[in-house]
Amino acid sequence: MPLQTPPLRGIHDERGAKFTEFGGWDMPVEFDSIRTEHAAVREDAGIFDVSHMGQIHVTGPDATALMQRLTTNDVTRLDVGDAQYAAITDEDGVVIDDTVIYRLPDEDGDETYLFVPNAGTDEATHERWVSHRNEWDLEATVDNRTDEYAMFAVQGPNAPEHVDAVTEGSVTELDRFEATDAAVDGVDCWVARTGYTGEDGFELLVPKAEAGRIWSLYDCQPCGLGARDTLRIEAGLVLAGQEFDHESNPRTPYEIGIGFTVDLETEFVGRDALARATEAGLKEQLVGFQLIDRGVPRHGYDITNTDGRVVGTVTSGTMSPSLEQPIGLGYVPTEYAEPGTTLQVVVRGQSKKTRVETTPFIETV
Repeated sequence: MPLQTPPLRGIHDERGAKFTEFGGWDMPVEFDSIRTEHAAVREDAGIFDVSHMGQIHVTGPDATALMQRLTTNDVTRLDVGDAQYAAITDEDGVVIDDTVIYRLPDEDGDETYLFVPNAGTDEATHERWVSHRNEWDLEATVDNRTDEYAMFAVQGPNAPEHVDAVTEGSVTELDRFEATDAAVDGVDCWVARTGYTGEDGFELLVPKAEAGRIWSLYDCQPCGLGARDTLRIEAGLVLAGQEFDHESNPRTPYEIGIGFTVDLETEFVGRDALARATEAGLKEQLVGFQLIDRGVPRHGYDITNTDGRVVGTVTSGTMSPSLEQPIGLGYVPTEYAEPGTTLQVVVRGQSKKTRVETTPFIETV
């Protein structure tokens, strides 16, 4: 199948971006260089086109009930303008996806939500919501609106000033994980103080037809998926398809390290399995690590103990631009998960001394 393209594919091409396939999308991986873009976000601000992320809209008398039963967190805690991180799990408590849920203003008196599944999963997620709505005989409208919007992320310590400068009304008063309707150059947008870099910043849902005009308003470094990856690894943030995959690397929220998204006081698909998992305890868990020896860890590399026995697997790794040290994430048995534990990562056939570290690797907001 042909790759999906973001609304600004042509603009990015004219800017000289290099592209890569990601989640079925043809997305910019870098504009200038990963190091340049990474540094801009850590020191000033950068703007990412993240239009590959999905947008599912849910409203109706039973919208809250549907969201509550299909996500692991407690959506009833959300007031209008609140955002919430959650997981989507199957009956066995295995993570299908992770997502951010926004409580939108009510529509026709009904509670309304927008949630953001990962790239390439919007159709399957929409089908899951519709199927369970019908199975449970709930009254809710579920719309896949991914094709209606562009999505931008303005991230970095100076991101609030960049966003505030072009937005009518002050959005800098929003707290982390809060959002609001706001006009940007006269265009109604959904502006949220969320992000995926470890820095302060905002994510904006923009009508597709106005995407080019809104993008051009931001006088900051354009950034691609390459810098997005190095930034999120430094922040210890997980990526679907890397730290977990429903088919090839099935994991519970507790193993992934996002157990804080699970509210066992609510009833959701997978709840009973996760309750049993808490009683049984963890056998493996995701940890951060830093290589002491020269080398760069990559997805799929073996992690061994000091005797050379394979005990785990690298899920993500990079040469940290901020630390100038090789860092990564990977799964190990719990007995090896204590920060300071010495392990090894096999890089191109050679064992490299490694130390388990607390994540995030850098100070984050």
